[in-house]
Amino acid sequence: MDEPVSVPLWLFIPIALFAAWSLFDRLVIPSGRWIVRRRLNRLIEQVNRRLQIGIQPFQLTKRQVLIDRLIYDPDIVAAANAHAAEQKIPREAALSEVYRYAHEIVPAFNAYIYFRIGYALARALARSFYRVRLGWMDAEGLSKVSPDSTVVFVMNHRSNMDYVLVAFLAADRTALSYAVGEWARIWPLQSLIKSMGAYFVRRNSNNPLYRKVLERYVHMATEAGVAQAVYPEGGLTRDGTLSAPRTGLLDYMLKSFDPHGKRDVVFVPVGINYDRVVEDRSQLLAAQKAPRKGAVFATRKTLGFFARQFWLLLRGRWFRFGYACVNFGTPLSTREWMARTLHGDLRGLTREERFEAVQHLANDLMGAVASVVPVLPVPLMARVLLQASAPLSLLELKAECQEEMERLRAAGAHVYLPRGDEDYAIEVGLRMLALRHLVEENDGVFAIVPAEADLLRYYANSITHLR
Repeated sequence: MDEPVSVPLWLFIPIALFAAWSLFDRLVIPSGRWIVRRRLNRLIEQVNRRLQIGIQPFQLTKRQVLIDRLIYDPDIVAAANAHAAEQKIPREAALSEVYRYAHEIVPAFNAYIYFRIGYALARALARSFYRVRLGWMDAEGLSKVSPDSTVVFVMNHRSNMDYVLVAFLAADRTALSYAVGEWARIWPLQSLIKSMGAYFVRRNSNNPLYRKVLERYVHMATEAGVAQAVYPEGGLTRDGTLSAPRTGLLDYMLKSFDPHGKRDVVFVPVGINYDRVVEDRSQLLAAQKAPRKGAVFATRKTLGFFARQFWLLLRGRWFRFGYACVNFGTPLSTREWMARTLHGDLRGLTREERFEAVQHLANDLMGAVASVVPVLPVPLMARVLLQASAPLSLLELKAECQEEMERLRAAGAHVYLPRGDEDYAIEVGLRMLALRHLVEENDGVFAIVPAEADLLRYYANSITHLR
């Protein structure tokens, strides 16, 4: 009984590994999960104390639970059954398609990644490329928004940097859930974006089953009070002007909205502008419907751009891309808008009447966004140079810019002055254009480079509606 038992080495090693794994699985992993969960809960408590709009329980629900809720939503089950009958496919195949769409759309919000990693990355990236400024804000109106409301930030879309910029500047108020286009569905960006609460949208999909899954997710998030950020234009501006608003996401948010219910839906107009948009030339090419050159060409151009910036940095000749400014306008309550405009709500309207009402709201929101787009040095200078009938001296440029600023202020525009100095703002705008070789100086007078007139017009168009 007391004699030792010898075990071959080839058997001992698997036994030892199995025992070590069992100890790790039963003791170390649960302890680690408890520590991480405890720290995460403490972080959420700290964040919720300082946020005006706290993190909602919906955002903290496990992703698989949200997917299951979405898949077995009665409207989606009915849509899947109808899709299976129409396409003459098994019901299981239709439900499998629904699962794929739900898995693609539903985010995996992680408060730690959002407020620790995401915020730090957004701040570092935004400040590395721009002098970031919070311009004008209706602080009184924003302070009156009820914490029980679902807040939706409605923005113009000039650059993919918009996501970073607004998330950074709004981080002391709320955690935003973005509607993100398919451009972001690349590894590893996709995982980071999902963990920050964003949901992917196939903007041009006409698949009714996909649209129903998206609709029900947006409805669930809105009903749960999740703060969201949407771009009514649907995509980046091609020529710098504001595009007509689309109504898809707005309709999903409001088609079942009860104005007498617990939550109001409050829209906050946000105006964004830049002294330089990284995608400006590519957007102009897209506006001219130039043939697409493919992923290899796009990758080469992107790497070339960053290589040039790095070379300028090594030579001490790199400058940030000027100012990036965000304005937050006066909130618009859906309850008040419906009472004033519809004298009721959308639920009693026909489909055509509902679309017409939502389009009316979208136009009002886009008008509010347009009114708070900030006027920055480069757009101002581009506008003055394009309006000039002849080259201008520096003194003439300053006089024209000052007159233009007065006209814009009289029209209600928000003109951002770096350092509060008009002369400095004019110098900054002129310097930025000269560094990019969009403006040339000859014998003390300045004129646009004819080949770059379209690019100058792109920047001037960002404020062309402010007249």
